[in-house]
Amino acid sequence: MQDTKTLVAILRGITPDEASDHIGALIEEGFRHIEIPLNSPNWQKSIPQMVTRYGAKALIGAGTVLNVEQVDFLAEAGAKLVVTPNTNPAVIRRAVDAGMLVCAGCATATEAFTALEAGAHWLKIFPSSAFGPAYISALKAVLPPEIPVLAVGGVTPENLGEYLQAGCAGAGLGSDLYRAGQSVEVTRTQSQKFMAALVF
Repeated sequence: MQDTKTLVAILRGITPDEASDHIGALIEEGFRHIEIPLNSPNWQKSIPQMVTRYGAKALIGAGTVLNVEQVDFLAEAGAKLVVTPNTNPAVIRRAVDAGMLVCAGCATATEAFTALEAGAHWLKIFPSSAFGPAYISALKAVLPPEIPVLAVGGVTPENLGEYLQAGCAGAGLGSDLYRAGQSVEVTRTQSQKFMAALVF
């Protein structure tokens, strides 16, 4: 996992009517991990639809997952990816038990180890822009080396390489990849910029 850099597309604010075209474009450009945050409009419709349509091509799931009830809904819908903004052991355990890949949000060593003890597969340092690559590099020094760490929050095509050099296994990409209401063409262009930035 450490040798393969991972980019997670965060489609915050996307609607069910828009989701298919944008996710189709992202998959065409090489994305294999896509999250629809649960503060997006009518996510209860868009996530199951996207799992059905694209689940064989990418890990489709949810971000901003806050409670076990949401995890249960996602598991029933066939979602394979759960991304949390915080470190909630109950949410992490429920998602792991349901067979989903869990990327847990954390900021400190204590939160990181709490997430790992609950079974998290990946760690998401959020908000990365507030901490910077040097902080993540220092934090990684005490974490198990086999655990992928993703930078999330403020990652752009221009600074992605700095986070990768700091030891990140990849990044979660929000508003610099997708903003609610933007065209599919913009999503495709931004996705190409991020994919090009993976080579540093």
